[in-house]
Amino acid sequence: MDLLGPFTNASGRAGRAFRSFADAAAPALEQLRAWQKGFFGLLADSMPKGLYARALIIIIAPIVVLEGVIAFVFMERHWQNVTRRLSETTARDISALIEFYDKSTPTDYDEIIRIARDRLNLSMQILPPGDLPEARQKPFFDLLDRALSREISRQVKRPFWIDTVGQSRHVEIRVQHADSILRFLAVRTQTYASNSHIFLLWMVGSSVILLTVAILFLRNQIRPILRLAEAVDAFGKGRPVPDDFEVRGAREVRQAAAAFIEMRNRIRQHVEQRTTMLAGVSHDLRTVLTRFKLELAFMGEGPDVQSLKADVDEMQHMLEDYLAFARGDGGEEATMTNLTQLLEEVHEEAQVYGTSIELKLRRRRGDIELPLKRQAFKRAITNLVSNAVRYGDQIVIRAATEGAWLRVEVDDNGPGIPASERANVFKPFYRIDRSRNQDDGNSGLGLAIARDIAKSHGGDITLGESSMGGLRAIISVPL
Repeated sequence: MDLLGPFTNASGRAGRAFRSFADAAAPALEQLRAWQKGFFGLLADSMPKGLYARALIIIIAPIVVLEGVIAFVFMERHWQNVTRRLSETTARDISALIEFYDKSTPTDYDEIIRIARDRLNLSMQILPPGDLPEARQKPFFDLLDRALSREISRQVKRPFWIDTVGQSRHVEIRVQHADSILRFLAVRTQTYASNSHIFLLWMVGSSVILLTVAILFLRNQIRPILRLAEAVDAFGKGRPVPDDFEVRGAREVRQAAAAFIEMRNRIRQHVEQRTTMLAGVSHDLRTVLTRFKLELAFMGEGPDVQSLKADVDEMQHMLEDYLAFARGDGGEEATMTNLTQLLEEVHEEAQVYGTSIELKLRRRRGDIELPLKRQAFKRAITNLVSNAVRYGDQIVIRAATEGAWLRVEVDDNGPGIPASERANVFKPFYRIDRSRNQDDGNSGLGLAIARDIAKSHGGDITLGESSMGGLRAIISVPL
């Protein structure tokens, strides 16, 4: 006999039920996760991105929370308790006076009024009988009104009317009696804790002073970080570091600034050493090529000599390209450059190619001026133009600013470059044999040199399809 059969069947049914529940709840869980992700994403997007603003939130948020908790505890435990006790005492005094009034004759009323004035600090009047005034609108902050009304209802147990708004320094209470209306006037400080606002003012005032001091100190701590960021950004764009940049701030910021200065000096030293070495290599190789040219000049004319001269010229051209690529920007310093004049120079010098080249500049109120390594940037644009001239017969050069960026476009009507090859053409010595003819003397370094120059300015070069069906080369650098 199988004794475990019922248990096995029950567990199987429970498992199937659990899987059914999980399958049914899966869409809801996915929706909940998507909502949670969207909520936290929206919260992250709404938060400030700057270090100064985030540091202020880190300082202000705990102070605000702490003040809120203190104010709530104070209001709940102190102000309400004190106000309730004072209202209870006032209501008890009024109840005692009404009881004396019930047991007294008209000849004793003056004595009751005197006792109320001298002993209980209450101004009491006996008014003719009638109806109580209409209830006034309660104030927005009606802690006193609620506490006093509750205590009078509990102690006096007669129809009453109170006014906590009319006279700023007093509270008026009227109680309806069988043969009269009893009017009581109490000092406001006698019915509720009136000095509580002093605590709140002290709390808010001290918080404002502390926040002001914190903000001033925080600005002094953030300023060295901002100066370091500006210096790093300027160095990354090939621009001179601000003259007033110095190591200052907290220990960690000083360490970062000192590390940046040391890195900058090492990079400059490396560039200077490389430039010096390349200058020596260039001089030696040019000397050899010059001797070759002189020897070929004394050999006279002939097919073999012309072929050797062409090889020497090609070798010199390739050598210039190699040295230009290895030298980069040559250590040139960035200066304020008029881009319109630079492009006009490139356009004028490109006329030697004998190709239709058009320069289009977007109309502006003034010329575009920005810090550039003028000769290096001119070489980059010239390389793009010469590359376009090599494969097209119609060239258009455009320049415009978009936000914080400068865009220079060079369009041609040539065969273009396939999208799969656009990343490869920036590699040194890389040349495409299909879709574009391989000309003699083309070392495959033009685009690589241009991109290297663009990146030394903090920008880049991208390739796309031009409106004329050919290639569009876009060089972008920050303003």
